[in-house]
Amino acid sequence: MDILVTGNGSEVTEFILVGLSNHPKSQIAFYCTMVAVYLITLVGNSLIIVMVRVDGQLHTPMYFFLSNLSFLDICYSSNSVPFLLFNGLRDYPTISYTSCYAQMTIALFLGMTECLLLAVMAYDRFIAISNPLRYTIIMNNRVCIQLATVTWASAFLLAIIPIIAIPAHFCGHNVINHFTCEVQALLKLTCSDSPARLILGLVIGIFTLPLPFTFILISYTCIVVAVLRIHSAEARLKAFSTCGSHLTVVTIFYAAAIYMYLKPQSRESQDHGKVISAFYGIVTPMLNPFIYTLRNKDVKNALRKMMKKKES
Repeated sequence: MDILVTGNGSEVTEFILVGLSNHPKSQIAFYCTMVAVYLITLVGNSLIIVMVRVDGQLHTPMYFFLSNLSFLDICYSSNSVPFLLFNGLRDYPTISYTSCYAQMTIALFLGMTECLLLAVMAYDRFIAISNPLRYTIIMNNRVCIQLATVTWASAFLLAIIPIIAIPAHFCGHNVINHFTCEVQALLKLTCSDSPARLILGLVIGIFTLPLPFTFILISYTCIVVAVLRIHSAEARLKAFSTCGSHLTVVTIFYAAAIYMYLKPQSRESQDHGKVISAFYGIVTPMLNPFIYTLRNKDVKNALRKMMKKKES
């Protein structure tokens, strides 16, 4: 990757990350929290992947996409948390330009993948509730693999193309007011935005936040209509319960993402934005296993089976 040339002709070879360097007391507490959160994220999501793999009752489309989500959450956390832990107690740590841009690109790719994957999972729930008798035929193994492949590939292209096609230019500023190379914090250091970059950014923003979110809303509107047609109150409750975990994950993920990327930016909100970003990128992947475990009988049963096998 080429080194970027700033507006005054000097080369940007590294960036300085502010993080919590201005708050040393908070720095220690933040570091300890990150250690605990990362360990729980790795164990929780790995456990779900293993359960879906070994338990035959979980070999369904819903759990296939859940294992994709768990793998994605492990990757998302691993993209930033190890770096945070390595530099967590240092004041104003530095990161090379290449590493910074790689970290930003990977985070964009995984974030876009989660947006699209949650939309695919909403479609899966819609088919399961609106057409239960043909669910396994419509959502067969081939279709599930194709949907997952398209999701990952589309997000990869949306993340990589802008960086390759229209590289950013900096104006001598290399201090990032963030814990990691988060895209909005990094773009604040650019000299100017070309029309092509603005248009491309708008297109990508539409495809990765509003469009999938709108698709999810439409899917759940159709789900509600389908459920209300069910005469049995018990059957209606059971149908709604299968969507509870996914709807909770969607609410947490999109609420944080929309707040971060669609709210007006100001200097006063930068420190507050760093905390929201940490929640969005680090805490949310830890919550997903708990949400699906606590609200899902199939996952609980699979976990009990695994525990009994270990005891025996």
